[in-house]
Amino acid sequence: VQLQASGGGLVQPGSSLTLSCTASGGFLDFYSVGWFRQAPGKEREGVSCISSTSHKTYYADPVKGRFTVSRDNAKNMVYLQMSSLIPEDTAVYYCARTLETCSDDLMAVGPESFGSWGQGTLVTVSS
Repeated sequence: VQLQASGGGLVQPGSSLTLSCTASGGFLDFYSVGWFRQAPGKEREGVSCISSTSHKTYYADPVKGRFTVSRDNAKNMVYLQMSSLIPEDTAVYYCARTLETCSDDLMAVGPESFGSWGQGTLVTVSS
């Protein structure tokens, strides 16, 4: 099973964009789903996480108040709504899943806690 992120593109600073994540050949129902991003020359970093029933969410400090994670288990989809985008948000965005519950500690461990990685989607914020 691989998770596929989509919805990226080239946008201007201050714009909004919504990314989608779905599982190819599998389900997301019982999994927490994390969003990660990797900018050129930088390590992959955690951006957001949502637990299987949406009762727990996590946001990295740089995106708090600007990004919102949500999910629709009936559609097997997870979304990342991004607003007030800035050039520093430019990166390839990935989604991945874990059976653990979202928490600060989980995200501090980083991508190693998640699996089923697929291709990411490029978000470029530029004027």
